[in-house]
Amino acid sequence: MITALDTSVILDVITDSPIFADSSERAIRQAGLEGKLVVCECAVAEILPALGTIESVKELLSDWQIEFSPLSLESSLIAGEMYSRYLLRRGSAKRVLADFLIGAHASEHADRLLARDRGYYRDYFDNLLLWIPS
Repeated sequence: MITALDTSVILDVITDSPIFADSSERAIRQAGLEGKLVVCECAVAEILPALGTIESVKELLSDWQIEFSPLSLESSLIAGEMYSRYLLRRGSAKRVLADFLIGAHASEHADRLLARDRGYYRDYFDNLLLWIPS
């Protein structure tokens, strides 16, 4: 089982979120026991400000045994399609493109996505198996 990690669950743990840290950490550990953990370039870029240095990000990926899995042309195109649909439906960009890239990456390169979904993953990636930490 390959589990893609959304930025949200990683940030929950590294920022020690009082609300979400424990459930996100448990879910990440369980996912790691069940198979491979992966992140795409969007998640890596989004966690760097919280950790502060490139070396810290590399250490986290190594320590947590998270593999870097880059976007493919296909996943990038899917993200663009979903983002286009979103813009047509909403009329403005309240969600950032990175969310759609992470969702498309997970749908193409993993078996599921571990994320704190706020509705858009379910709405735009209906074929994506989501795992919401609880």
